[in-house]
Amino acid sequence: MPLFTEIAIVVVVAVLAGFLAHLLRQPVIIGFLAAGFIIGLFEYTELTHVGLIENLSSIGVALLLFLVGLEINFKELKHVTVPALLVGLGQIIFTFGLGYLIVSALGFSTIAAFYIAIALTLSSTIIVVKLLSEKKNLSSLYGRVVLGILLVQDVVAILVLIFVSGVQVDESFGVNLVSTALKGVGLLLFTAVSYRLLPKILDKIGKSQEMLYLFGIAWALGVAAASSAIGLSVEVGGFLAGLALASSSEHFQIAAQLRPLRDFFIILFFVVLGIRSFEGGGAVPVLPAVILSLFVLIGNPIIILTVMGMLGYRARTAFLSSISVAQISEFSLIIVALGYHLGDLSSAEVSLVTLIGMITIFISSYFIVYGERFYLIFRPIVKRFEFRKKLIEEIPEETELSKHTVLVGVHRMGRSILEALSNAGVDFVAIDFDPSIVKSLTKIGIPVVYGDIADIDIQERVGLVNAKVVISTIPVLRDNLAILKLVRSKNGGARVVVSAEYDWQARELYREGADYVLLPHFLGGRELADAISKDAELKSLEELKNSSLSMLENHSF
Repeated sequence: MPLFTEIAIVVVVAVLAGFLAHLLRQPVIIGFLAAGFIIGLFEYTELTHVGLIENLSSIGVALLLFLVGLEINFKELKHVTVPALLVGLGQIIFTFGLGYLIVSALGFSTIAAFYIAIALTLSSTIIVVKLLSEKKNLSSLYGRVVLGILLVQDVVAILVLIFVSGVQVDESFGVNLVSTALKGVGLLLFTAVSYRLLPKILDKIGKSQEMLYLFGIAWALGVAAASSAIGLSVEVGGFLAGLALASSSEHFQIAAQLRPLRDFFIILFFVVLGIRSFEGGGAVPVLPAVILSLFVLIGNPIIILTVMGMLGYRARTAFLSSISVAQISEFSLIIVALGYHLGDLSSAEVSLVTLIGMITIFISSYFIVYGERFYLIFRPIVKRFEFRKKLIEEIPEETELSKHTVLVGVHRMGRSILEALSNAGVDFVAIDFDPSIVKSLTKIGIPVVYGDIADIDIQERVGLVNAKVVISTIPVLRDNLAILKLVRSKNGGARVVVSAEYDWQARELYREGADYVLLPHFLGGRELADAISKDAELKSLEELKNSSLSMLENHSF
């Protein structure tokens, strides 16, 4: 069969399976893996060009890791708190240790147990970030914890790729280990130098979109090929190539341009991974897949709940964080594919991890989407994981709250409202999930709570049902609806002011009983529109500018 026809079969089946996954509100990666299973099940593994298609798929893997590295913004890492990093380290240590014991008990070899345990440890950054972003929960307290966990996992995954690709367990293990470490350090130094120099080069290349696109491909594949040439893997090279460009102002444009190309080639990778699962004629290990999937779906969240409970996080934050990472990662699939290529894993072991990926990604996606509902169901059990008396998300015990104002969200618009409340001498308490904001406000004596308003316990501690006025500057419809429902059911006399991003959200909030809905974009646009209607040449902008500068200069927080 011609190569063109074989690629066409792979792509068409993958797109159809991916579309079905989309209809089920699932990540399309499940569809791609399923497509490989379908093709393998119908004995298309005898296609004459599967090996060539697999080689082409390595381009997709290199580009995938390139974009992962490209989108790591070191400036944003300061927002990832130390407790979140500790949670990530604790999760990796305990999940790997328990996973290794379980896999070994199921009869797998030491090397296979190592690979599979690592695969069980890693969670999908791409899937989790996408789903949390759609829920607008990336900036929430638990969202930041999850980002910290994923950051630690990604670093560990790259280190594992360096180790696995460069070290072979034989009589020269020690020499290989030292050699691999030196190669890894060399690549990191090369990345650090490139990180400083490349942005200046890109400033000149960026004037031509075509050259920027071609440079992105050449740089990603060139560094990946160089990494492979020195005995490491294309995955390591692809990631470090992206990391070297992460500080450039053009990295967003490069990512946008290369994403379609990556998507095409990565389809081939996931489909071939499914096809390889049927090589050798062995049966897919369903029972071990079910056992290990349950470990990822239940055991991994319990581990995170325990670690976060020991660090002093509240039950809701710990629960939502734990179920968000209850799946294995694209890194897991890449690592086992590399293990298969190196001869460390059999096709049966590849099919095991692939099946675990399909099961855990499918179920955990619903965990993330409906996390609040699951929390309400399991809340009595999850509350037992609050081991410490003094929690991170705590309000001072001496604060008495009655007939007060509750301000939810102090960032941006919330700062102006906070200043007005303070100057007016109104009794109030603020809530925010950014620890740096809470710390700065606490130093100047502002009553503020570190936590998430969607947490029932936080609502109780700030006296939400006893408040005279509740103001929410968080433009998340679900949270504002929850606030409205709670306040109206237990404190009908309270005035409720909430925020919205779109006019349809404002209409829904008014229908649910909001006293006033803040529409920042609408208000700003209306102010400019009024200025235009009164002065087409906008001479009044100078007056508006001076007024704005005056407010900024007098801003005390």
